[in-house]
Amino acid sequence: MSAFSRRRFLGLAALNSAAALGLTTISTTRAAAALPEYCPALVVGTGYGAAATALRLGEAGIPTLMLEMGRLWTTPGADGRVFCPMLAPDGRAMWFKDRTEAPLASFLWLDLANRDIPRYAGVLDRVNFGDMAVYLGRGVGGGSLVNGAMAVTPKRSYFEEILPRVDAGEMYGKYFPRARAQLGVNVVDPQWFETCRSYRYARVSRKAAARAGFGTVFVPSVYDMDYLRREEAGEVPRSADASEVIYGNNHGKRSLDRTYLAAALGTGRVTIQALHEVREILHQPDGTYTLVVREIDEHGTVLATKHVTTKHLFLGAGSLGSTELLLRARETGRLPALNDAVGRGWGTNGNVMLGRANHVWDPTGTLQSGMPALGIDNWADPVHPAFAEIAPVPAGVETWLSLYLAITRNPERGHFGYDAASDSAKLHWTASQGQPSVAAAKALFDKINRANATIYRYDLFGDTRVFEDRFTYHPLGGLVLGEATDDYGRVKGYRNLYVTDGSLIPGSTGVNPFVTITALAERNIERVLAEDIRG
Repeated sequence: MSAFSRRRFLGLAALNSAAALGLTTISTTRAAAALPEYCPALVVGTGYGAAATALRLGEAGIPTLMLEMGRLWTTPGADGRVFCPMLAPDGRAMWFKDRTEAPLASFLWLDLANRDIPRYAGVLDRVNFGDMAVYLGRGVGGGSLVNGAMAVTPKRSYFEEILPRVDAGEMYGKYFPRARAQLGVNVVDPQWFETCRSYRYARVSRKAAARAGFGTVFVPSVYDMDYLRREEAGEVPRSADASEVIYGNNHGKRSLDRTYLAAALGTGRVTIQALHEVREILHQPDGTYTLVVREIDEHGTVLATKHVTTKHLFLGAGSLGSTELLLRARETGRLPALNDAVGRGWGTNGNVMLGRANHVWDPTGTLQSGMPALGIDNWADPVHPAFAEIAPVPAGVETWLSLYLAITRNPERGHFGYDAASDSAKLHWTASQGQPSVAAAKALFDKINRANATIYRYDLFGDTRVFEDRFTYHPLGGLVLGEATDDYGRVKGYRNLYVTDGSLIPGSTGVNPFVTITALAERNIERVLAEDIRG
């Protein structure tokens, strides 16, 4: 058993023990339930960059505290499930909402996907900013709890374009392979794919793309594809094949609480405090940082406001969370030396959702895996590059609907401003900035529709629009590498303050971004450990 596997085993035991005892403090040691007054290293958030950073800090023997505003998702509810069904959502579905807000807003113009729910610390959040909404994961594991598990490495040429100051040779030779291995990336068995029920919908879209001259590629995944095969065979409880996607996955997904975070806990040096939201960062005269932290319960009641001080502060709260913390700190005078790049360079990764109506002789199937395994790769198009995930519609009935989430090359960038009245960051993004993404998706799917004599669906997004570009699953930027930070995520203007999440990436990766976020965090923490902490 490797060191990573041993640590992961110990960490999983700690997570299960905390769940069984109803604890919000998670550790392999007998850590005090109260927030400590001081910790040498502190990581805000438990998403991809935060998890990779915490693991390497723990391995280096650095006592590390992680603060997560969401809850720990390992305790079954009254129905015996940790996560609620997507087709019958309850309070577990969304972060303090009165009604679910699914991306597919309607079917035949009827709102069949959404339900009224009790307000609760649910797993999926949708933050609305006028012309743009952002989906986020809430809980120990962050976005890994609610994404489609598509573990894609960007094309090297595009990576070199978006992050020219990062050594691509090192990334593709060392850090991307390391991230994929620790995340548990695997691929679907191509032979099984050709005959299974779970991916009939993907084969229908593949055939339609081929008729238009477009190729498709298998997409690596952090869903256990062997478990999926056994799901379809009826050998194990169904999860991806039980329509579990956006509100969490109960069985086969290798989310961060089962990989990086478990291994980090297993070092014996990392502690996670759930339901603790960082509100302010104060810079002390001795160079340390004091965080103002709000503890809540699962119903949103504020239980206490606490303070914890650290020498090395790592922000891994995501593009929205980390950016808001630094923007608030700059505009309130807590960290006045932060530069003007804080809050800038934000993008949607060019996300556009759309649907096509298939012919009656091309059914997509009543059983659909919620974890995509195939994409249409048109990134080589010199005018309208796009990578389109073939997405499921796991409704349990035949819909003759092919759904896609296109990732496009959109040069438009938004920025955040601080709103003192609400004490929050507000995104400045206009509807017109989504037009390059819509144009790229339209160029691809117009050709597919012409080749197949099919049409778009006009009934999916609450009105008659075909292309839904008013939300993103992949928020990126706000604290761009080399601008708000140095080339390794060190925040300019302050020592021992770091960013370690998707806010470092300037708005686009051309593919699902979590492997890139993880690999970049691996690269950065290796340098920080060598020069700032051990040096």
